[in-house]
Amino acid sequence: MEIFKTAFLMVALMLLFITVGFYIGGSGGILIAFCVALAMNFFSYFFSDKLVLKHYNAQPVLESSELYNIVRSLVAKANLPMPKLYIIADETPNAFATGRNPANAAVAVTSGLLNLMSENEIKAVIAHELGHVNHYDILTGSIAAVFAGSIAMLANFAQLGAITNQNNNRPNIAVTLILAIIMPLVATIIQMSISRSREYEADRYSAFLSDPKWLISALSKLENYSKNGVRNADPQTAHMFIINPFGLRASSMANLFRTHPTTEQRIAKLESYVKSSPASRYFNS
Repeated sequence: MEIFKTAFLMVALMLLFITVGFYIGGSGGILIAFCVALAMNFFSYFFSDKLVLKHYNAQPVLESSELYNIVRSLVAKANLPMPKLYIIADETPNAFATGRNPANAAVAVTSGLLNLMSENEIKAVIAHELGHVNHYDILTGSIAAVFAGSIAMLANFAQLGAITNQNNNRPNIAVTLILAIIMPLVATIIQMSISRSREYEADRYSAFLSDPKWLISALSKLENYSKNGVRNADPQTAHMFIINPFGLRASSMANLFRTHPTTEQRIAKLESYVKSSPASRYFNS
């Protein structure tokens, strides 16, 4: 079900992009905004993993470490390439995966997570991140960002009067301004919905690869101990973490623009997997 929901939201973003582009800038506006956004996201797709790891000052994990052995056993079970592993010196427990595909993936965990979690809980968290890797969620997020960024760019052009169109069927200036203000907001909400849907899929993959009870326990701890948020957390990378990295610093609009389902919602879904077999957890939504 989550896969179909993601596909539906991606189509909605595409249709929204086409509509906004036509009404605000005509065919020329669509082409300009799409090309610029595509170039920006091409760079982001191939180099964002290095930038993100550097932003959080992530340090490589030694192959002799216990964490490396945990991940090695999980990727063997999942039949995935071994990702690069990193530790972030931050006492707030959290983790994220990055990289454009399984062959170029990286998983980073905070020192706080390693200090707080049991070995089984660490396995469940890592399995969640491998779910993102296995499902190519970085690619999905990049495509969504192309359309959301293009819509925002068209809106900026419209507000500045940078796009002109001689089409007599184009709506009046009031309609154009309304579209320029509201549509980027709608695009952002759709983009966040896609991210939330991928979190459910990664949770389900963790239930398949480890044990749903382990991730339930880990998420409960993350919720309780992540109030302070991760240092240097920013909106551009928030969707990558297993749990909201802002903690109590999130704004009052957090529920509308949150990149993650609530912990209660995630735990409720995981509890439905407890009495099922690993195979049914993976193949049945």
